[in-house]
Amino acid sequence: MSHQPKPLDQQIIVITGATSGIGLATARAAARAGARLVLAARSAKDLRAVAEQLEKAGGHVATVAADVAKPADVARIAEAARSHFGGFDTWVNNAGVGIFGRIEDGNAEDHRRLFETNFWGIVNGSLEALKHLKAHGGALINLGSVVSDVAIPMQGMYSASKHAVKGFTDALRIELEHEQAPVTVTLIKPASIDTPFNKNVRNYTDHELQLPPPVYAPEEVANAILHAAVHPMRDIYVGGGGKVMSTFNKHAPGVMDWISAKAIVGQEKSDKPAGNPAGGLQQPGLGGHAHSDYPGHVMKSYYTRTTLNPLLAGALAAAGLAVASALITGNFSWGKLKDAGFKPKDSGAAEPVPTAPVSSANGAVTPKDPKESAIPQGPQA
Repeated sequence: MSHQPKPLDQQIIVITGATSGIGLATARAAARAGARLVLAARSAKDLRAVAEQLEKAGGHVATVAADVAKPADVARIAEAARSHFGGFDTWVNNAGVGIFGRIEDGNAEDHRRLFETNFWGIVNGSLEALKHLKAHGGALINLGSVVSDVAIPMQGMYSASKHAVKGFTDALRIELEHEQAPVTVTLIKPASIDTPFNKNVRNYTDHELQLPPPVYAPEEVANAILHAAVHPMRDIYVGGGGKVMSTFNKHAPGVMDWISAKAIVGQEKSDKPAGNPAGGLQQPGLGGHAHSDYPGHVMKSYYTRTTLNPLLAGALAAAGLAVASALITGNFSWGKLKDAGFKPKDSGAAEPVPTAPVSSANGAVTPKDPKESAIPQGPQA
């Protein structure tokens, strides 16, 4: 059965993990777009503060203090959506926690808690959401990661949980397609994102976690989530670096292992001492902030914005095929490359540049940022 998504300003959207990072950035963007929101997180205090901010700007918000690891709490989130707004159109499973340190340095209690939130929280949310969505239609959006595809050192259990999220989400999507349920299922795979994740992880080291570059703004993930609520996609990589990392791992996994072992461990440790080793694993973490304090350049993802624009993505793919064909046949020149929508950089190398502006999921148009790296060196968080 087909499902025709509503415009954002006609949707009720449920967001878990809504008081920090990607969840908070998504709540803000959805409120600006006119959506009515049901926000869930463990901290009632942080939820009240976020709701007040959004309502002052004209938003319509209901909040539920809930732990997604507990099915009864997740059921209360759905009940709040029904009692306040009559139901919901999109459910975003975003809540997540992290551990930073060697797997052998961890303990079973922490490892289980991470899986209870990151994996079972998404299972609980998905199964609860389907009770409504299968009857009324809508979108289920799960937050995976580039580490759903590529395991990384020092965040091994986090990587394992995100691999599990991918397997669950893909299998659920297939089952829903088999029964022709009016539900779309999207897996979002962010690369390194500038959120308070680095401060909220359970930290077994003496240093604060620092996500390796390239690092992207949380608003890029929010744009992808809201795009999927209106224009369903199977999965969305946020950050060209993450896409390249995943592709490289698929075709040369041994080389990717070697790179990770030699480079990523050092990149993940900042110069700052670990300020809060307990983090937000066993209790609510730092809320109220979408961004962290990453010291480097935080980028927009024009790769992702292009993939969210089918016409532009098709044009770039056609241009790429034309260039590849010319290279194979030997019928290649810089003039033809420019005609295909590409232009040389000052160094003489060629970089793909859209011939039209790139539109974000919320309609904003932004020129291309030349600082976005095409080669990934780090994971998502």
